[in-house]
Amino acid sequence: CVKAPTILVWFGGRGYRGLTLVLTFLCYTSYHLSRKPISIVKSQLHPNCSALGTNPHNGSNSTTWCSWAPFDQDNYKELFGALDNAFLVAYAIGMFISGIFGERLPLRYYLSGGMVLSGLFTALFGLGYFWDIHVLWYFIIVQVCNGLVQTTGWPSVVACVGNWFGKGKRGLIMGIWNSHTSVGNILGSLIAGVWVSSEWGLSFIVPGIIIAAVGIACFFFLVEREWWQRADTQHSRSQGCPFLPADPEDVGCSPPLSAESSESPKEPPEEPEAISFLGALRIPGVVEFSLCLLFAKLVSYTFLYWLPLYIVNVAHFGAKEAGDLSTLFDVGGILGGIFAGLISDYSGGRATTCCVMLVVAAPMLFLYNRIGQTGIGTSVAMLIVCGALVNGPYALITTAVSADLGTHESLKGNAKALSTVTAIIDGTGSVGAALGPLLAGLISPTGWNNVFYMLIAADGLACLLLARVVVKEVRGWCGYMARKRGYVKEQ
Repeated sequence: CVKAPTILVWFGGRGYRGLTLVLTFLCYTSYHLSRKPISIVKSQLHPNCSALGTNPHNGSNSTTWCSWAPFDQDNYKELFGALDNAFLVAYAIGMFISGIFGERLPLRYYLSGGMVLSGLFTALFGLGYFWDIHVLWYFIIVQVCNGLVQTTGWPSVVACVGNWFGKGKRGLIMGIWNSHTSVGNILGSLIAGVWVSSEWGLSFIVPGIIIAAVGIACFFFLVEREWWQRADTQHSRSQGCPFLPADPEDVGCSPPLSAESSESPKEPPEEPEAISFLGALRIPGVVEFSLCLLFAKLVSYTFLYWLPLYIVNVAHFGAKEAGDLSTLFDVGGILGGIFAGLISDYSGGRATTCCVMLVVAAPMLFLYNRIGQTGIGTSVAMLIVCGALVNGPYALITTAVSADLGTHESLKGNAKALSTVTAIIDGTGSVGAALGPLLAGLISPTGWNNVFYMLIAADGLACLLLARVVVKEVRGWCGYMARKRGYVKEQ
């Protein structure tokens, strides 16, 4: 075995694992970074110029403006709901298809291509400002196209990470890794806030450029799976090569040759077939977690798209201040995702962890609506707590649970189910993500209290849908404790 250079050997082992983790983190951070600007810009698109007693400045050469037709009408909330729904319905439909393609195409090409297209459509939305476009259908069509191409992200990044990390500390690792969602929301809010009150088109164009640039980096550097996972690693190490990739020439090592293989080359083992949609649904737990995520994501995405406008309307902050304050919800989401992953790893109860957090989230949402705007300190604390409890279960289901189910023992080692299972779970959740902002747009004219009642009801339904899996986990714990007590008595 010819040894590779030391740095290349290290990079081919643990280095590639770390590189994959960092790159996929940056990839999905940029996905969420490009989704967030619409929620920040909403509060600046709808003021009616005539009501303010000023003249509109909507031309591309203007530096100030106070409204943007057609969003300056009294039904602006319904129009914003239509924009959100256009993106999210397209995303939900595309997600069920995306997983199927993700299992059959090279993930690196699929992911990087989707990111470049996402950057294009995000920028096109912002170019509507500079091109002086006031046609609702232009913005809806751009949102639909963006929703479809953004479905390339989640199945691809979860499949990449799932290929590299086993189940031992998957909850904690993916809990930390899943903070990309909240980091992307925070960065998207801050970047969009820079231009929200002047040239709002740049609030979309700059994130579009960022996601396209990260997609290009992904194309050149992402390694989607362990190269040595089907090789005789033990033999290669005994010959002085710490790691043996699937294509040994890439790091300068030759594969081990037995006497039989030296005389007549063996044909490579056949790759397992990608799992079907119905086959993935038959994996135990997929249906329950998918339906739970539908309601959990409904709550999370309602906050994602409507929290800044809620703060503007209730606390009477400016658009930039409301956008900056809304990032605290995502700070809580980071903490909640890590906490949920750590607890579920320690206890072995993914469903129970989700259920407990959902139960506690319901009264916290009620309290935030009642007392969350009474003072800045209270608002900060409540936003962090609500963000942790709402996004914790959402993060756990879309990462560690999806990876667990995609590598379930019933698959008998067929890793080609991971992208499809991830797409089914997140696609079902995306139906809720589409319903939440739409319902918020329809209900909010009747009062924000009713919006929060809707969110609390969704939290309760998400918890109920996990009841069967929770009972199964509790019975497993009881059986384990009974066996342990019996063993101690025998001793």
